[in-house]
Amino acid sequence: MKNLTINEFAKIVASDSPVPGGGSIAALCGALSAALSEMVANLTVTKKKYADSKEEMNAIINKASQLRDRLLNYIEEDSLAYKKVMEAYKLPKETEEEKCLRLERIQEGLKVAASVPLEVAETSYEIFPLVEAVVLRGNSSSVTDALVGAMMARTGVLSAILNIRINLDSIKDEDFVKVLKEKADILEGKTRQYEKKILELAPFK
Repeated sequence: MKNLTINEFAKIVASDSPVPGGGSIAALCGALSAALSEMVANLTVTKKKYADSKEEMNAIINKASQLRDRLLNYIEEDSLAYKKVMEAYKLPKETEEEKCLRLERIQEGLKVAASVPLEVAETSYEIFPLVEAVVLRGNSSSVTDALVGAMMARTGVLSAILNIRINLDSIKDEDFVKVLKEKADILEGKTRQYEKKILELAPFK
């Protein structure tokens, strides 16, 4: 999917195929957030006015690039996770043995389908410090690009959390559910606070 044009990707999302869906779009939002942070840093390192920030901006460029690539890979991983769950539901269930195997595969698939968006959410959250840095010390002409990056990071995290929660509803492993639910709840709270903090840095009202 990484090699598709924007138009091609949008057409696939708009089709009657269930994937790529919301989980993949969450990863894309995170990737775009990282890209915006990277862009602002790139627009900063070339300006003499921001010479004091050059080392920090180069570090941001490197980190944002890594996060962007990771999140773009999650677009495909999320779709594959969903497909595995659907394949498990289609397994035969005539005999008791088949029923047990089918249930086992469904539960395995659901755990992966919940774990991938957790990784998307955690990775998207990692972008916030980069966004904050480019808002505070990056090229001031691009501050709105950075602020949009904060919004996209928030969307990446919260969208992924929705996908975690819907899968947890069908998972029978209570310990697994408890751990992921706690992580999702904490991430949601931290994300809302961090986005608010960054948006309040806007030099305009």
